[in-house]
Amino acid sequence: MGKEYSESPAETLDSDPGEAGEFREHRIELPPEAAGSRLDQALARALPQYSRARLQGWIEAGAVQVDGRPMRAKDRVLGGEQVCVQARWQADTRVEPEALALTVVHRDRGVYVIDKPAGLVVHPGAGNRHHTLQNALLALDPALSRVPRAGLVHRLDKDTSGLLVVARTPEAHARLVEALAARAIERVYLAVCTGAMTGGGTVDEPIGRHRTQRTRMAVRADGREAVTHYRIERRFPAHTLLRVQLQTGRTHQIRVHLAHIGYPLVGDPLYGGRKRLPAGCSAALSETLRTFTRQALHATHLGLEHPLTGRRLEFDSPLPADMARLVAALEQDARARRS
Repeated sequence: MGKEYSESPAETLDSDPGEAGEFREHRIELPPEAAGSRLDQALARALPQYSRARLQGWIEAGAVQVDGRPMRAKDRVLGGEQVCVQARWQADTRVEPEALALTVVHRDRGVYVIDKPAGLVVHPGAGNRHHTLQNALLALDPALSRVPRAGLVHRLDKDTSGLLVVARTPEAHARLVEALAARAIERVYLAVCTGAMTGGGTVDEPIGRHRTQRTRMAVRADGREAVTHYRIERRFPAHTLLRVQLQTGRTHQIRVHLAHIGYPLVGDPLYGGRKRLPAGCSAALSETLRTFTRQALHATHLGLEHPLTGRRLEFDSPLPADMARLVAALEQDARARRS
């Protein structure tokens, strides 16, 4: 994380920005090591609770005074300047609160950790403004309207279940976004793929938007860096339960990478292809596979440093009922084949 610069005693508000209302004044002295930086860069390090885009907006609006005069975002600073920031923000009312059942596995003054069920969309989109996790979070905690994206730092696909961290203040959000970009947030998944793997490994292949099917992603030479590590948890006659760790976080990354190496997720409607039933499998397993209608992917572990205290946080979520039934059916079929 970037270095925090201390504020002068003129800062008197001691409540969280998300709780203090829509105005807060900051008076800070830029440190010597800020010399040569752009003003917006220096302020982003000094006030990590605010995004750089928001700080740039305040600079352009004349709400930032440097030694008593306005400056442009791109102007260079010398260090030692006295800066006054009239921080004003509006609550985001574009997404409406909606009371939905949520499993909150942890809460404190800085973060929530949510265990998302399969079938719940994270962010509203075109034609889908309601019944999302963001709607539910705003009903759970109305103060999240003052945090970017209602505090959401990362996302899970609609039909992927598991753990998500949510920031409760702008400062926590900025620091978690920074930690995510620095790959300092540990995200581990359990996945059931089609095919019996012989060993774990790493997929290091760039991912970009599919050239003709815009709802899909694909491995592309001109895509963004994407790295996925996987190891075998349990191997079955025609399937594998994997523990997967993300090094990067691209859209559909695990689904795309596993399909790319020939082991698509069970039930994946986008990358799994036609449903395949293994030869000689039991009737029970055949029925379980036929009726499993979402990608078999669950975010089982989340590890991070608390954005406000620095304390290490670790959370685990067991397999949800549908994936537990799938794994049980695979184990039962494997036992029957051995007997």
